Amino acid sequence: MSTVEVKVPDIGDFTDVPVIEVFIKPGDAVAAEGSLVTLESDKATMDVPSPVAGTVKEVRVKLGDMVSEGSPIALVEAAEAAAAGASTSAAASARPETAAPTATPAPSRAPAASAEAASTAARPPAAAEDKPAAQPAPERIALPAPIDTEAFKAAHASPSVRKFARELGVDLARVNGSGPKGRILQQDVQDFVKAVMRGTPSPQAGVSSGGTLNLLPWPSVDFAKFGPVKPRPLSRIKKISGANLARNWVVIPHVTQFDEADITELEAFRVALNKENEKAGIKVTMLGFLIKASVAALRKFPDVNASLDGDNLVLKEYYHIGFAADTPNGLVVPVIRDADQKGVLAIAAEMAALSAKAREGKLGPADMQGGCFSISSLGGIGGTAFTPIINAPEVAILGVSKSVTKPVWDGKAFVARLMLPLSFSYDHRVIDGAAAARFTTYLATILADLRRVML
Repeated sequence: MSTVEVKVPDIGDFTDVPVIEVFIKPGDAVAAEGSLVTLESDKATMDVPSPVAGTVKEVRVKLGDMVSEGSPIALVEAAEAAAAGASTSAAASARPETAAPTATPAPSRAPAASAEAASTAARPPAAAEDKPAAQPAPERIALPAPIDTEAFKAAHASPSVRKFARELGVDLARVNGSGPKGRILQQDVQDFVKAVMRGTPSPQAGVSSGGTLNLLPWPSVDFAKFGPVKPRPLSRIKKISGANLARNWVVIPHVTQFDEADITELEAFRVALNKENEKAGIKVTMLGFLIKASVAALRKFPDVNASLDGDNLVLKEYYHIGFAADTPNGLVVPVIRDADQKGVLAIAAEMAALSAKAREGKLGPADMQGGCFSISSLGGIGGTAFTPIINAPEVAILGVSKSVTKPVWDGKAFVARLMLPLSFSYDHRVIDGAAAARFTTYLATILADLRRVML
């Protein structure tokens, strides 16, 4: 028998991540890959598994502790000596409960994605999100004084909570902490924002940047007096991505351009391609072609492949495309990295793998970060058009609805063509209407004849 020290594995750029569940106690038997504890970052929850089967000798964390990569979790006495060679930094199985932007993100269940969520949302922050005052303020919006920097720095909160507060424009000096020794937790920031949105009187009320909306208090209703009710808590992914979706919708001036693409030939090619690769087990969906076509459109219109950073526009020279994946807990936005360097078959295989991880709750933070552009496809469900929410800090998102066969005039007669509805939401601070129309027109041209991506 040998003893293995289990530590927090690589969890990306996150530090001071809270322990939200502890599944073990000394003397418990654990299986290899069995969950020991659950951690919650800004974008996802992650289970830390045991690298070996054995007996728990000591638990070195408790509920509410803040841990980082390398922090000790537990001592496990391995059932077999051979198991001692297992790495004590086994990769964590991530249970995303967030957004994308965006969040996620998340997408308005068209991702806003969400996901950094779905991605949040799922959805990583951008400095531009903190400076909506660049736009003329509506009459009923009064911009408050900026965050008191010294007081913000002095607040007792982790780096991840500080980042979350900056995204929402919350002055931590006005938030009461409920954690150990008065530490401000992410839930405290969320409760603070909810209180402000409801108009609840509070000595600390007020979101300090991003504008103060003169909204009526949220209605308080006793629904049970009208009939039977059954309360059901929101999943973590919806609670976390909800704040991002609300912020993105309020802060980003959304405009949506609607268009159609003739995918008659592309759909025939897709069906033939799937027949050829049936034995290989690779199934190509229309989304795989949409990702490839989007890369071509982003190359031609670089302002769409960008993010705002203060008064600067950051033009990206990489092409990481997020796509909305449906899970039992809500939408998340996994990211296909370097889509410009991959063929449609490779993209299809990677999408299938990421979608499976999402359904099993095993997406890690790295799987949902770094997206440049997101796609929300509802074609398999239905609908004719919708308004997807942008997954900040991206500046645009593509929504796709169910394709339908329509009579289209070809100059001589009406012919049956398979038409795909496109809904392109964009940040009007970066993209104007003419540029958006050119983008969707070019994208539709690529989808009508994918050979153009080689030109």
